[in-house]
Formats: sequence, structure tokens, C-alpha cells
Amino acid sequence: MCQSFPIMVDRVYKNGLPEIRSTLEKLSADFATLNSKTDWTKLRIEPLLKHLELLEQLLGSEEFSQEFSRLRKGVEMFHSDLVYFRTNVKGLKKILQSEKVTRQTP
Repeated sequence: MCQSFPIMVDRVYKNGLPEIRSTLEKLSADFATLNSKTDWTKLRIEPLLKHLELLEQLLGSEEFSQEFSRLRKGVEMFHSDLVYFRTNVKGLKKILQSEKVTRQTP
């Protein structure tokens, strides 16, 4: 494996988390404007934001901030976090769109 690969994954991971946080917060605000039978904010968005917050805290902690070897050993796990968040965001966007269409239909 290329030496720069873990650094690149680290950068993508660290930059991806704030972007996902922003998207989740926007989705929460969008869902709040709907009168949906399911509270998607409580059901999915809040747990995702808590998980994201925990990961951000760990990445920023002194204990892990200088540990460069962590990505060589755990690239799959870091990548799976991003896939997990992105899959949930994609699903929430589909639900939001569906809810908006349902509200517009008489």
C-alpha cells in the first residue's frame, strides 16, 4: 500500500465528517418543515449526529491525533464509517423528497 494512501484517507475522512454533519443538520431543518407521521429527525438524524460527534471527538483527542499508523490498520473501518453515513444521508434525502411529493399531491 502506498505511504500517501493513509494520509489521503485521513484527510478525506476528517473533511468528510463536517460535510456530513452539515448535510444532516440541513436535512433535520427540512424535515422540521414537514408534518410527517414519522419523526425522521429523532429516528435517524439525531443518532447519526451523535455517532458523528463521537467520531469527531475521538479524531481530535490527544490520544489519537498523533497516531498515524491507525489508518494503515483500519482503512476499511474508516471507509465503512463514511459509507454508512453517506448511505443514510442518501436514504434520508429520498424520504424527504418522497414526503415533499406526498404533501404536494391533493
